[in-house]
Order: sequence, then C-alpha cells, then structure tokens
Amino acid sequence: MSAPPVLPDIVYRAFDVSRKAGYVAFCRNETGRLLAALAATRTGTLAEFGTGCGVGTAWLRSGVRNGARIVTAELDPRLATAAAEIFEDDESVEVLEADWSTLHDRGPYSLLFLDSGDPESVRVDAVVDLLEPGGIVVLDDFTPCEMWPPISYGRVDTLREEWLTDERFTAVEVMIAPDASAVVATRR
Repeated sequence: MSAPPVLPDIVYRAFDVSRKAGYVAFCRNETGRLLAALAATRTGTLAEFGTGCGVGTAWLRSGVRNGARIVTAELDPRLATAAAEIFEDDESVEVLEADWSTLHDRGPYSLLFLDSGDPESVRVDAVVDLLEPGGIVVLDDFTPCEMWPPISYGRVDTLREEWLTDERFTAVEVMIAPDASAVVATRR
C-alpha cells in the first residue's frame, strides 16, 4: 500500500491554526483535493462562504494559478481572525469578517465554495447571480444517497434536489469518500 498524498504546506498551516483555535469542523481532505483541482482551472476571483478557520480556503489557495484571487467571508470574528493569520502575507487571499452577503458586491465569481452551514444561504436563487457564465459552485457535506429524490435523515433533501435539477446549472453529485459527497454545478 502506498502512502497518502502529501498535503500542501498552506493546508498544514490551516490545520495548525484550526487546532490552536479549538475548531474541529473543517473541510475534509477529499473535498479539499476537489477544490484545489477545480481552483487550478479558474481565473479571476474565487469566493467561499463560511471560512471557519481557513482550511477550505487553504485548499483553494493550493490550487490557484494564473493570478486568480480568493475572497472568503466568515461571520464569527474569532474564526475570521484565525483564518486571516494563515494568509496575512498572501495578497491573493482576502479574509472578511462578515456575513456572506457582503460578497455580492465583489462578484461575479469563477468558483464559489458554499460551506456556510446554513441551507437557506446556499439556495440556488441566493447565489446564481454571483457566478459568471461557466462559473462553478461546490457544496459539500452531503451523505451519499442512491435514490431519487435524495433522502437525508428520513426526508427529501430539498437543497440537493434543487441544485441537481435547476435548469440554470449543469450539476452532478460526486462521491468524495464512502460516507461523503459534494455537489458540483456549472452555471450555463
């Protein structure tokens, strides 16, 4: 058996800051690798809703090429301050201590990572105009489901159903681990 891939240095820094802040809810490595791969294909500005301590942002940063920038918003002042430490010397990343809606004034974006934890804030209608045509949205923290409509905790998962069926996007659910999936949607 071979060793797992080495993590980018910026991701190690983010994990360290998260641990010091006592923050244990962060982007999985599988999701992070997906974010890095997608970020490597983007130009312009990328954005994230729900920075936490910056692990997802670090994964995005590890993939960024071609002068692309990242803007990320975190409502919790303590977490935003911790995340800002990671990128204090990096002009391509801006961490905002703010509600995600502040990102409306800075778009459109070529990639959005929606990690807010609030299902209402990641509804299609709330973010569709933030994306440029061909822009990509990534939503994580789904439990894989083999049926349609998707069921989660005994109910129809209306958020996942909405993203997978909205005609303004071409979308797919991607298995990132046996117990986790993400929705990737491209604006038409």
